[in-house]
Amino acid sequence: MFAFFRRPPPIRDVATLGDFIDRNAAFVMQKGVYEYSRARAGHYAKVLFKEKEFQDAVEVARWRAYPLGLAMVAELVHGILRPHAGDRHGVVHAAMVALVLDVFDRYPVPPALGDNAWREARRVLEQRLNRIDLHPPKFAKDIPEPLARAYFDLMPIHQKLRASEFPTIRNYLRVSMINVHDELSKRMDAPAMAALLSAA
Repeated sequence: MFAFFRRPPPIRDVATLGDFIDRNAAFVMQKGVYEYSRARAGHYAKVLFKEKEFQDAVEVARWRAYPLGLAMVAELVHGILRPHAGDRHGVVHAAMVALVLDVFDRYPVPPALGDNAWREARRVLEQRLNRIDLHPPKFAKDIPEPLARAYFDLMPIHQKLRASEFPTIRNYLRVSMINVHDELSKRMDAPAMAALLSAA
C-alpha cells in the first residue's frame, strides 16, 4: 500500500530516461486508442472489445501509434534539455536520437505489422527525430500538432463515426504532453542529463 504513495524515482541516468520515454510514449498512445474506442462504442464497448476483428484492429493501431508517441515524448525531452546544452546542443540531440532509436529497437517486429511496415516506421521515426533540432523548442501543448491527425487516423473506429471528433483527440494529446512535461520537469535534473548526453 505504501508503494502507492511513493514518489517515482529521479531520472539521473540515460537508461532511466530511456525507460521514461518508452513508458510514456506507449501509455499515451494506448490510452488514447482504448479510451476513445470505449467512449465511441458506449454501451456496446464490452461486446466490441471481445470481437477478434476489433482486437486485431487495436493491435495494429497501438503499434502504428507507438513511434508517434516516441517522437512526441522525444521532442518534449529535447525542449527541456536544449537550454542546458549550450554549444553542444547538436551532440546532445544526436545522443537523444540514438537513445530513442534504441528504445524502439527493444521490441521485436510486431506480428500485427510485419517486418516491412516496422522497418518503415523506424525510418520515419528517425527522420522526425532528426528534424527536432532544426527549430526552437516548442511548448509541450504544441508538440502533438504535426502528428495529431496521423494518430487520429489510426483509431480503430469507422471513419464515418469519428469524422467530427479530431479536436477531441488533439486536445487529449495536448493535455497528455503537458502532464508528461510536468512529471519530467520534476524528476529530471536537466543540466546534469544534458551533460551526460553530451559526454555520450
